[in-house]
Amino acid sequence: MPEKLSQAQIDALLNRMNSGEEVEKEDESKKLKEYDFRSPKKFTKEQLRTMDSLHENFSRLLSSHLSGILRMFCEVSVLQIEEMTYFEYNNALPDSALIAMIDFKPENKHYSEGTLIMDISTSVGFFMIDRLLGGTGDNSNLSRDYTDIEMAILENMLHKIVNQLQDAWHNYLDVSIGLGSVETNSRLLQAFAPEDIVVIVALQIKIKDLTGNLSICIPAENLEEVIDNFSMKYTRTAKRQALDNEEAKKQIIFNTITDSNLEIKAVLGELSLDLRDILQLQVSDVIPLNKSIDSDIEVWIDDAPWFNAKLGEAKSKKAVKLGNLIS
Repeated sequence: MPEKLSQAQIDALLNRMNSGEEVEKEDESKKLKEYDFRSPKKFTKEQLRTMDSLHENFSRLLSSHLSGILRMFCEVSVLQIEEMTYFEYNNALPDSALIAMIDFKPENKHYSEGTLIMDISTSVGFFMIDRLLGGTGDNSNLSRDYTDIEMAILENMLHKIVNQLQDAWHNYLDVSIGLGSVETNSRLLQAFAPEDIVVIVALQIKIKDLTGNLSICIPAENLEEVIDNFSMKYTRTAKRQALDNEEAKKQIIFNTITDSNLEIKAVLGELSLDLRDILQLQVSDVIPLNKSIDSDIEVWIDDAPWFNAKLGEAKSKKAVKLGNLIS
């Protein structure tokens, strides 16, 4: 219903009220939104968008890394980011899982150290093992536990995945992130109190015909300390970082080019001779050029003329003095 009614609408309402007709009321339930006061939300939409941006960067890094190491195209994308209690997160984990306990250590000593939890679908774990050992990855939907050799392979892979996560965080906050331990039984996992609030980042991994999930559990207590700081820092330095990265790329390209070997030659002149004359050439023959002795010569780099130059001597050796650049 509009805030201002026309005179005709007012008259129609009065007539309906006088006639005893019930006036339809706007459905207020559409405007209501449930809110659980037992687990209040700790983060704003803007802060969660910042977390989404951070993990979008992580998903791109991880996608490139997995594609290279598994020799197969891999796509990683962020599905959702939400708050919940640790009990809800832990209760949703399968009994048999691949869980990495990650040490989170901000370099700023004013921030507390913490622990992150990363859960990867067991199907993705078996797929990575099969590909790394030379297989096709087709038989990855297994329900058994990992062997000791498989766990050693997975720990090595998780170290590399955690390194990609640290690279993503470094754009926002100076922090050291490392793999602590690897667990396979979610029911024995007691990282936080059941009522603690955590932020869950859910990502999806697609490799060939396999689709699996990767989730990261971040304790709200640690995230509350740093999120405002790295949000402000990223806002201030995003453009500067982009420029620095662009300059670094240019410098790398320039350094690579400067190591290239190019042929440089001074061309005194050009002329055409018949093959008969060329065959009759003898030592001490004089070949007249198509320019005077005082004319400029050209300095060529590979197959292109670059400079005009003067022919002369330097320290009893023939030399050329570079002049203007040939456009």
